[in-house]
Amino acid sequence: MTETADAHLEYRRLVSTHWGAYELIDADSAAALPRLRALPEDPDPSPIGLAMLEASRSPARVHRPAVRAGWLERHMRGETRVDAGGRGTEPFIEVSWDEALDIVAFELRRVRGERGNDAIFGGSYGWSSAGRFHHAQSQIHRFLNAIGGYVRHVDNYSLGAGNVLMPHVVRPMAALIEEHHDWNTLAAHTRLFVSFGGVPLKNTQVAAGGASLHLARDGMRRMAANGCRFVNVSPVRANMGLPDEAAEWITIRPNTDTAVLLALATETILRNRHDADFLGSHCVGFERWREYLLGTVDGTPKTVEWASSISGVPSSRLRQLATELASQRSLVNVAWSLQRADHGEQPFWAAVGLAAVLGQIGLPGGGFGVGYGSVNRVGSPHRRFHGPTLAQGQNAVKAFIPAARIADLLLHPSESFNYNGRSHIYPDIRLIYWAGGNPFHHHQDLNRLARAWQRPETIIVNEQAWTATARMADIVLPTTTSFERDDIGYSSRDPLIIAMKAVVPPCGEARDDHAIFVDLARRLDVAETFTEHADPRQWLTRMYNECLSRAADAGIKLPDFDAFWRAGAVRLPAPDTPVVMLDAFRRDPRRFALNTPSGRIELFSETIAGFGLPDCPGHPAWLEPREWLGPDANRDGQCFHLISDQPAVRLHSQFDYLPHSRESRIADREPVSINPADAASLGIRDGDIVRLFNDRGACLAAASVTDDIMPGVLKLSTGAWWNPAEPGQHSLDKHGNPNVLTRDAPASELSQGCAAQSCLVRIERFSGEIPPVTAFDPPRFASRMT
Repeated sequence: MTETADAHLEYRRLVSTHWGAYELIDADSAAALPRLRALPEDPDPSPIGLAMLEASRSPARVHRPAVRAGWLERHMRGETRVDAGGRGTEPFIEVSWDEALDIVAFELRRVRGERGNDAIFGGSYGWSSAGRFHHAQSQIHRFLNAIGGYVRHVDNYSLGAGNVLMPHVVRPMAALIEEHHDWNTLAAHTRLFVSFGGVPLKNTQVAAGGASLHLARDGMRRMAANGCRFVNVSPVRANMGLPDEAAEWITIRPNTDTAVLLALATETILRNRHDADFLGSHCVGFERWREYLLGTVDGTPKTVEWASSISGVPSSRLRQLATELASQRSLVNVAWSLQRADHGEQPFWAAVGLAAVLGQIGLPGGGFGVGYGSVNRVGSPHRRFHGPTLAQGQNAVKAFIPAARIADLLLHPSESFNYNGRSHIYPDIRLIYWAGGNPFHHHQDLNRLARAWQRPETIIVNEQAWTATARMADIVLPTTTSFERDDIGYSSRDPLIIAMKAVVPPCGEARDDHAIFVDLARRLDVAETFTEHADPRQWLTRMYNECLSRAADAGIKLPDFDAFWRAGAVRLPAPDTPVVMLDAFRRDPRRFALNTPSGRIELFSETIAGFGLPDCPGHPAWLEPREWLGPDANRDGQCFHLISDQPAVRLHSQFDYLPHSRESRIADREPVSINPADAASLGIRDGDIVRLFNDRGACLAAASVTDDIMPGVLKLSTGAWWNPAEPGQHSLDKHGNPNVLTRDAPASELSQGCAAQSCLVRIERFSGEIPPVTAFDPPRFASRMT
């Protein structure tokens, strides 16, 4: 550890968000709203947050507590039966806070008494606030733990397959994300950067606790200036973060990256360019994997010709690329989107395998990456330490589900599912309490989720706006946004800790999640457990003080809380050592052994093989997806592979109702990218309203004709609020939400991860009367019957 360095106070008013930090200007003027500007020191600031204060007066906000009319009527009669079909169709009745909280407390007490705490599902996805205290996921989990626990989810939609696989193979994903080579190291050493899925800078706008410096674009430019060549292996050209002429684009059939990675490893071995010493000293299972690669196991050598027939990439280019990778300092990167697919574990495992064969893992700028271009902190040079955090307490309920299996949980209570080699049972959920998330954005096959959503007796949602999830709830409690309350913003590997002081007053009757749970805790006699006799300001002080020693362990001396809060921000000292992923392991694999069973990189995992899963063998392998553009899956040639990527103009579905997101639309619809040849063959012109459809659903979108996408592929970004033409029914989505089309199926029985990127659809010009988008209109309200 280097000598401790002092952090420095910065006296300015900042607003911290997931997509950036902004300076507050005109805060003391007579203007209706303060204004924000990007930090001058941020080399690539995100524009997403510049107008976010407008949310404080949007009609899309939830202004008062509201209860679904039919549910409230049955509650008043003392009925608790499930009323299938009511959610999403009935009007709401606004009630007072006292009545709303009494109802919620009654329902929690009733379900606990009748069914136990394992009948309660606590949903949250963690992205509602960059602040670490008003982190809705921490607040709701802490509250539910205080009343005896809840059924939780593990992993997430973003990295479900990777999170389960990588601890078996090399290291947990959370650790790998934090220790990727920093951009300075890459610029100094990397000479060939091959990325499967590109490096989409739109994703690097965000980080869980804030992103004050966006370094990816500048880092890639410096790499190119120092002579690094970039290769983008992807169905999409415009996702590399560099001008077109600065990166070679190799088009690849979606979901076939594993075949190409295997072939590159095979070609390296056949040409005797593999690093036998590294494979022997730092890996296990290479001999068994080599038998598969060379075709000894199944009679099919995984050659470049074999991969070419699957992927569409010319075999000559693959053979040449294998030579280029072995002849210079090279890094193989895979985007997170690759593992959100059928057999999503395989491209991650195959990328590690190829890097191991090349023998450059642990060398500066070499090896593999599993997320450059996925979130801002990947590639950051700044020191890592565990910042301010709200403790969630202990959950007495052991039952859980993988995050992407929420519909299965509701539709198949008491049935079994496999996860990471063990069998588990879906609990019988009677009450859902959701805070800080929008499952009707994140989840796949939304029509199936809507059917599953009718099964619980009660659904409670803490929400800022009338999202689809709020509209599908029974009880909606209005919450504040991150700029309507005090908090602390910090993200690992970011240089700023920010005092997030309230900028505008709460909208309507909105309350902080914490205040809501304090009132509920009092009604349920657990206030002392939940609050520990501390108010929010005392919690902020405690959380900050608790991280002082952790910062010191990382070589950082922080000022005291009062000085930090008066100043508004503290800047962490500049890094003095490069970040090189797995360098210690490379230097001494025994002393710095990995946490895998062998302590080494596992190219064959006896553990995974022992699970006996047909959809995830014990080594990286090509397994045909259930939906892809293969010859058998697309016999009539009329299907398109749909890529549902992260949007550039919002984080997930957040603030979709604000101008920055809405102005990106064409005729109020989300744009869908289509190749000019495909558009011409279908009579589709740029700007046309089109209908995308398959057996799962249909949506409207606006055609964006571009040669930045390969033929046979469509790209429709996620995040347009679900807006069915007939609420609560299997009907046309008017807005352009791709998750009415994606499959609600697991990547494999190992991970149960999201497989949204394995999706075939059809497309046609929409010839009917174009319905208006009503996603941002408040729901219907009714007067209370006396």
